[in-house]
This record gives sequence, C-alpha cells and structure tokens, in this order.
Amino acid sequence: MLKIKDILKATGGTLISEGPRRSADISIDSRTINEGELFLALKGERFDGHDYVEAALRVGSGALVSRQWVYSHPPSIEGKTIIAVEDTLQALHHVAGDIRKRFKGPVLAVIGSNGKTTTKELISSVLGTKFNILKTEGNLNNHVGMPLSMTKVSDKTDVMVLEMGTNRPGDIEQLCKIALPDIGVVTNIGMEHLEGFGSLDAVRDAELEILPYVSTMVINGDDDFLIRGVSLRFRGQIITFGIDNTESDVTAKEIAVSENGCQFVLCVSGESIPVESKLAGSFNIYNSLAACAAAHTLLVGLDKMKEGLEAFGGVKMRFEIRRLGGVTYLYDVYNANPSSMKASILELMRTTGRTEKTGQGRTVAVLGDMLELGDYGIPAHEELGKMLCELKIDLFIGVGPLMAKAVSQFGKCGRPGIAMDTAEEAGYQLAFLVRASDVVLIKGSRGMKMEKVMDVINRGRDGNSRGNPLSVTAEGRN
Repeated sequence: MLKIKDILKATGGTLISEGPRRSADISIDSRTINEGELFLALKGERFDGHDYVEAALRVGSGALVSRQWVYSHPPSIEGKTIIAVEDTLQALHHVAGDIRKRFKGPVLAVIGSNGKTTTKELISSVLGTKFNILKTEGNLNNHVGMPLSMTKVSDKTDVMVLEMGTNRPGDIEQLCKIALPDIGVVTNIGMEHLEGFGSLDAVRDAELEILPYVSTMVINGDDDFLIRGVSLRFRGQIITFGIDNTESDVTAKEIAVSENGCQFVLCVSGESIPVESKLAGSFNIYNSLAACAAAHTLLVGLDKMKEGLEAFGGVKMRFEIRRLGGVTYLYDVYNANPSSMKASILELMRTTGRTEKTGQGRTVAVLGDMLELGDYGIPAHEELGKMLCELKIDLFIGVGPLMAKAVSQFGKCGRPGIAMDTAEEAGYQLAFLVRASDVVLIKGSRGMKMEKVMDVINRGRDGNSRGNPLSVTAEGRN
C-alpha cells in the first residue's frame, strides 16, 4: 500500500482534494484502473492522460496530476485524493526513488543488447526458489515502466529484479539514478538502436553507464568486447558466465539442444549439476547461465538454480517452438537487431540439421525489417542477405523496404527470394509455399508486427480466398 503522505513528501506535491490516505497501486491507464488505485496522468507523444482523469476518478481512489491541469479543471468528484505536481513523470520517478531508498534488500539490474527479458525472468525464477521477488513485468524497462513496476514493492519483497532498456545515451544512467542497483547483469553487447547510438562502441558505453552505481557486475565471459569495457572502468566484483571461456565462474558442459529444450551440466565454482531446460535455442543457455551467475552472488545453491531453471517455460513471442500441419515454426517476433537475427538464423540451421547435411525439410526464413539502425540499416540488411545465401537457406521471404535489400542480395545465389510489403501479405505467401517437414523462422523488429504472419497460418491455409500466389522476383513484387 502506498501512503499518500509518502507520495506528497517524495514529490513535493500539493494535496488538492483529500480522500483515501493509502493507494493500493498506481495506474497509468484509465481503461484498466481498479478500485483503490491512484491514477497517474502522464502526457505522451500521442495522448495526454489528463484527458481521462475524470473517467479514472470514477473508479480509482484518486489521481496524481499536473498543477496546470488543476488550474483549468477543478476536481468535480468528491472524496478522491488529488495530488498536484509540476511534472507527473518526474513525480513517478521521485516516488520510485523514495521507495528504493527505503528498500533494504538487493536490487539487480538486467541490461544488454539481447535476451534481457528472458534473462530477467530466469533470474526471477531462480531467485524465487529462495526469496520473494519483485520484477519488472513484461518488457516494462523504460523510464515509465521500470519505476512503475517499483511502486508495487511490498513489505514481503526480498529482492528487486529490474530490466533496464536503452536506445540512446543517458537512458541507463537515468534509470540507475532511480533504482540504485547493487548488482548489474549484462547479457551481451550487440548492434542495437544504432540510429540512436551510431556505433558499437557507443552501445557499450551506454550500457556501461551502470558501472558507477553497482558493486558487482555479472557479465558474459565469451563477449571479449564487453569484458574489455568493464575491466578498464570497473573496480568492483566481476562474476563471469560463458560456454567457450572455460575460465568463467559459471559455465555449461555436455550441452545438447533439441526442439524440446536444452540439456546441459551447470558448473559453478567447481560444483556441477545436470539441468533440463524447457527453453529451445542455444542462446538461452547463455541466458540461463547469466541467471545462475546472478543467483550465485546472492548465495543461491546449485539445487535451487536447477529448480528455478527447469520450472521456467519461456516468454511469449520469444523463440517459441510451434508446430502446425507437420511444419515447425520458430516464432521469435518480439524484436530484432543484427546480433539477435544472426543467432536465430543459426538456430534455424541447427534445427533443420542443415549444417550436418542431415535435414529432411527446407529451411525457410520469413524476416521483417530490423529497425532503428540508422545509416547502418541498408548495409546490415544487405549483409544479412549474403549470410542467408551462404547458409543455403531454401526460401526467404522479406518484409519491408529494408528486407527488400536483403532479398536482392539473396537472389544473387539463385534461390527463391520474395519481397513483401506487410507481414500479413507474407503470411498468405508463406501459406501457399510452405511444405510439411519445413522449418520456418519468423522474426523481425516489433514495429513490423511479424506475429501477423503466424496469425494467417493459424487461420488456415486459405489460399483460395486470396487468389493465386503473387508473382514475385528477387527484387520484389511484379
């Protein structure tokens, strides 16, 4: 329960109307607010929460609004708590910061280019075997979602596990000023949001804005670029995880990856235990090791690590294995950048067994644009097309103007390449062309809405309702 007096003290706000002295929670959506919750009126690029204050007050216990709104909209509903502040977003930050300063347990921050959400969930699953955990829900990792998650802390919370995202310099520092993390967990450094950063060095610099705030860093021991950046700037404790670097503090051996999950022997400080994870994809072994390394810093034993890893079933839209009509779909549609795209394509090759020349089905890649790459956008997609060609992908359907560049490169190797405008069109095209025993990777940036490809497949291969397949070339539609 949030005390109104604490909110007033943290924000420097003014009590305009007195109602309940406690709030069950803070909500930023008037459509889903529950009885007893305090509505926070945020102003975004496309909406202003102040337009929905009165609707929220009909259900909630009160509202936190800007002073400017109060001057022009005097409260018309009695018995509700109205707090006026200069800036409602800053007020949220102040409330979360005040909660953090009063919280006595450790705070873990999960950052990195790929795998943050899955790693955060794995850490929470492992630590949850021993502690009461507060975690950021879903992908709430920005300057709104992370502090909003922090407001849900309770007297029973032992550990906070917070995912932090960034797409420009200063983001991680801003979040760290609120969360004051004790332990930083970095999954890897890759080519993400280059439109905002400009270079891989800048990506690393942005992620490592966390260093002044933490006493312990958990880092990928196989990522030399990351290790160099941390070792030059950090004097606290460093815990490493990895597969290739056998000197890592937490590692895995006897690895076996299948469509049903991963099996490996988890090794931590000279001790080992077998693990059978439900997660497909060899990159999820790294995410699992990161979780165990983080748990190791809090003295969680191997038996609890095993329990937490094996209990976790995965995150929706992130490399889910789906089977329909004899076809295996690798459904990885939440987001994409060059690093994660390469990892998923290699898993496509491994799944079909093409690298050992033993696969029976075709490898099919249905890929949407990788967004926010700035000047690197076109060359990154052209390089992707060349990679698909070298790997001898059997069928490539590209979605979006950037993927059309990849299709053009792919076409030079003489294999079928199809450029489509939308994910839904790609879905209908795939429905015509896919065969039993094929393995299909569906992936792209969130803005490409690649889940619509699977939506079409799920509705059935209703090609007749759309006429014949579109006539296409390596350059796109005729």
